[in-house]
Amino acid sequence: MPFDFSAVAAPFRMQPGLRRLAPGATQLTPNRSGDRALREKLEVLTRVPGQALLAAPGFDASGALRALCAHAASERPQAFTWDGDAALSAPQLGWSVRGGELRGDGPAEIGACLAALPPEQRTTALLCLAFAEDFAIIDGATSRIPWLAVCLPSHWAPQDKVGRHFAEVHAPVADNQLLVTASDHLARLVTGHERWERFVWTITRGANLDMHPQRSAALPWPAAVDADIDTLAALAFFRTERQTFIPQPALRQAVFTIHVESAPLVQAITTPEQAAQLHDALATMSAAVLAYRGLADARDRLLAWLAARR
Repeated sequence: MPFDFSAVAAPFRMQPGLRRLAPGATQLTPNRSGDRALREKLEVLTRVPGQALLAAPGFDASGALRALCAHAASERPQAFTWDGDAALSAPQLGWSVRGGELRGDGPAEIGACLAALPPEQRTTALLCLAFAEDFAIIDGATSRIPWLAVCLPSHWAPQDKVGRHFAEVHAPVADNQLLVTASDHLARLVTGHERWERFVWTITRGANLDMHPQRSAALPWPAAVDADIDTLAALAFFRTERQTFIPQPALRQAVFTIHVESAPLVQAITTPEQAAQLHDALATMSAAVLAYRGLADARDRLLAWLAARR
């Protein structure tokens, strides 16, 4: 499901923004050979898997992982199959794992990546590569995030978040009072019986889906004397996330899915209505949010560019 532009609203507020998933709505997006998400995830899992595949000491992710495998096989059988036990396969990638043992004849680079991982991590890695989404587990009993499989973070480091309380995870976020105050309630809500989704967005200077702070340095915006509004807009990317929750109420847990997309701003804004929505949302961002998102130096020129297209 693509980003829902109705999530770009004014006045802009940092808030949960949860809404119930419509019946039959899908939560996973299969990767295909050559897809950007697959390429960038493969790079991370090959080079620095320890920065992406993380679990708090002593946490048992097996129940939630089984639930994720079952959901994936039911929703996207062409992209993922599971025998209900130890055998799972990503047919479109040409690789499978059975009890930690790797099998297949798909792209050699995928096989080499999986083979280099400990057998107990291959199931998670195959899930990561089979789908565009990243994954995390939310524990409703403790409001903590004890497990992550996140290859494409948005300017945060998964290794700094694993095992931490929902409120701690959002502590660095600007204007975070609503998120922090509601953290325990949100953890209970998304680990209940209903499915939820939310959308978030920003404007960045970088095109990468992977924006881990140790792998993707934040790029400064050129000064006004160096870039007019059209030049600046040509350097900008509209980065979005669709986040959903696959609840497992019997476990009091949920699998959190994160689908990151990024497109050049000049291509992402296709109608005057979209330009007006984004203009008004950006115009109402607080100084703290602008600083947190690295937009303070670009905001006025982006507003001028959007105003000319509304």
